[in-house]
Amino acid sequence: MRIALYQPEIAGNVGAILRLAACFAVPVDIIMPTGFPFSDTRLKRAAMDYGAAAEVTRHANFEAFDADRRANGRRLLLMSSHASQLLPEVRFEANDVLLMGSESAGVPDMVRDMADVRVRIPMAPGFRSLNIAVSTGIAVAEALRQTGTFPQ
Repeated sequence: MRIALYQPEIAGNVGAILRLAACFAVPVDIIMPTGFPFSDTRLKRAAMDYGAAAEVTRHANFEAFDADRRANGRRLLLMSSHASQLLPEVRFEANDVLLMGSESAGVPDMVRDMADVRVRIPMAPGFRSLNIAVSTGIAVAEALRQTGTFPQ
């Protein structure tokens, strides 16, 4: 299982996701550019001392990320508030990549169309979306539960 962040814009969110990734032993792919310097103090504050323990790979752009993903035979699962397939209905595989779009724009249509599966976290009526770090935690926990790959 891997987490991929498409051009993230908010350092605090990335820091929280890096902390999550370290605690759950899930590698993170960051698709550049980011909306902040990667050395940003807000990133370090949110990740705390866990950030250094996270396995992070930065990709120059989506094409470089996608080439690496395909070379390793990984499915791409896009988390999207516009997807029709609900999280509890998805059957995850241990080699999946969970792609989170940027906070303000999600992903471009070209990236959305390349996803093998598009997944939505169900919410109460009238609400659009969750914070990206919260969404990542929910999706990763379900994927790890299904695949039996939670760290011991």
